[in-house]
Amino acid sequence: ILPYYIANLNIEYSYKERSGRYLEFPNLCFVDTLDNLNWHGASGDAVERQSVMELGRLSEENWLRLQSQNEKTISVIIGNPPYNANATLWGDGSDNWSYLEVDRRIRETYVAASNARKTKQYDMYKRFIRWASDRLADDGIVGFITNRAYLDALQDDGFRKVMPDEFSDLYIVDLGGNFQRGGKAGNVFGIRIGVAIGFFVRRSAAQTKGRIYYYAIADDQSAADKLSELQNLELGGIDFTEIKPDAKSNWLNQSSSGFDTLLPLVEQKGKVSDADNTAPPVFEFFSLGLSTNRDEWVYDFDARNLAAKVKFFAETYNSLLDSGDSSYPRVIKWSHTLQGKFQQGIRVPYQDQSLIPSLYRPFTIKHHYTGVHLNDRLTQNQYLMFGSDLQQPNSVICINGPGSNNFSVLAANRPVEKKYCDTNNAATFCLPLYRYTESGEKVSNITDWGLQQFREHYRDDAITAEDIFAYTYAVLHDPVYRHDYRFDLLREFPRLPYYHEFDLWAELGRELLDLHLNFATADPYPLERRENAKAPSDGGKTILKADRARGLIQLDARTTLAGVPEQAWEYILGSRTALGWVLDQYKERKPKDPTIAKQFNNYRFADHKEQVITLLQRVCAVSVNTMEIVNDMAYWDDTGRLVVFGDRDQHEWSLLGLSALFSQPNDLERNA
Repeated sequence: ILPYYIANLNIEYSYKERSGRYLEFPNLCFVDTLDNLNWHGASGDAVERQSVMELGRLSEENWLRLQSQNEKTISVIIGNPPYNANATLWGDGSDNWSYLEVDRRIRETYVAASNARKTKQYDMYKRFIRWASDRLADDGIVGFITNRAYLDALQDDGFRKVMPDEFSDLYIVDLGGNFQRGGKAGNVFGIRIGVAIGFFVRRSAAQTKGRIYYYAIADDQSAADKLSELQNLELGGIDFTEIKPDAKSNWLNQSSSGFDTLLPLVEQKGKVSDADNTAPPVFEFFSLGLSTNRDEWVYDFDARNLAAKVKFFAETYNSLLDSGDSSYPRVIKWSHTLQGKFQQGIRVPYQDQSLIPSLYRPFTIKHHYTGVHLNDRLTQNQYLMFGSDLQQPNSVICINGPGSNNFSVLAANRPVEKKYCDTNNAATFCLPLYRYTESGEKVSNITDWGLQQFREHYRDDAITAEDIFAYTYAVLHDPVYRHDYRFDLLREFPRLPYYHEFDLWAELGRELLDLHLNFATADPYPLERRENAKAPSDGGKTILKADRARGLIQLDARTTLAGVPEQAWEYILGSRTALGWVLDQYKERKPKDPTIAKQFNNYRFADHKEQVITLLQRVCAVSVNTMEIVNDMAYWDDTGRLVVFGDRDQHEWSLLGLSALFSQPNDLERNA
């Protein structure tokens, strides 16, 4: 109750400062706001519950205050609602409370109006906006400081559609600060998610749909500078920009015209717009990457250490099962799924054949224990892609799915973790070339419809499923495609245009696939190895940092790799360069899991140093060769202008004489 007393004192003190006299404030109510719905006759029973609180005389007085407040018309609601969306730890008792009536209103409005496949609208700040929208009078203002996600998040399309129907004017001051979306400067609250101030105005006399006004404070400023700018702003003097939402209810980063007319790569499950159902997909099947819910237990660079961890986990779990101890001690990593298996009496076996190599992050192979009990989301989809032992040959195009911060694409030939393409707020979706049936037969994953579309468009019955797969991979790397549809690719699955010279693009795709699928055997780039003779022979302190300006990679106190070409740093996957992913993954870290940290933290960079040097040389070569291919599609010049070889809408590339030369990267005539 202490925060309530402090709030009350603040109100009284502020009044005294302004008026020069003290006056008691008799209207503060001790109540869970989201439960207090008696003002509109809902089933919330917050008022009745006050009488059972053991708060002495406060209970009676508080009960009367609540009744009085619920009879009032409220025309101004201000606040900074809590931002938490989930419990921080499963089973720690901090799961969000369930608010049935408020959540029902969210379902009837924001969720009902949404076309998103996953609509996570029941976080606390959405609940407070919903409550305030319903509680506000016919004329009034809601002023909230909240997470800024509703401005552009894929899942918030329904919210953006509903708000102009419920308010006559919406004024947004965007403070930025979303570190997950590339914000590198200040966040006004020192958190990692962006912040916005919203003034939602309701005027009963308004005759038209609500208008949206937007102002963004420069995101490259520090938190102190942003707060200083806010302090000096006057609401009436802000140069707001009026936003006209597009057909998909996007306020910012609006969709490119024509994107919906392109070929759909996949059939999007769940709630979709009518436009999504106009044609079958090119790929029959797609899947999320693999989610374990306990990566530190089931991934490791060292196969023997991985086996030891899993054996310990299985023995501990089975021992608890045998003793009937359902306290779920944190000596192993529990989850809802594993708890359910425990309650069913299911034992966890250890099997050597479940240890396989897997792709954890870009160009990073780890040993992975694939036992179904220790991997929460090891579904049938993974077996459809890689067979009954998860080791059958296949080629898979992996992309950051809808809702990602940075679109990226990278091929794989073995199972990938769910954040394979990037770790920032994005799931990896896998589009395989083949599928494996229950009998083990390998069949094409390109639909007959998709194959027919390409053959008819290009008038070439010789086009194969493998050609379409390679063509797709090339197009998804094309700088022009990724520029023109950059906002669509953050919200939706890619779609395919028909480019001139299908054979050329398919060949580019094959070259990229060969580079990325076979990175572990690529010819190493000749980086210069420099040794500091004064440093300890074991390398001393691990550093693993890159100096792009000087073309250096410092591994430890003893060894530096020199001569990294500028082009290698241009190959970016999500939030890092390809080389950056290798450096990040091989760093020494203290595991988050206490048992792993105490008993199984045996990773030392020095044990892998020579292997990492070779890998960096190979990934450097892959990066350079990738950018040579991509820059043959189009490139950004020093002024930021996108330079395209030929007009792809009017002329075939063959007119430029490039078609026959693309497969000859060292051809002097082509370079000239």
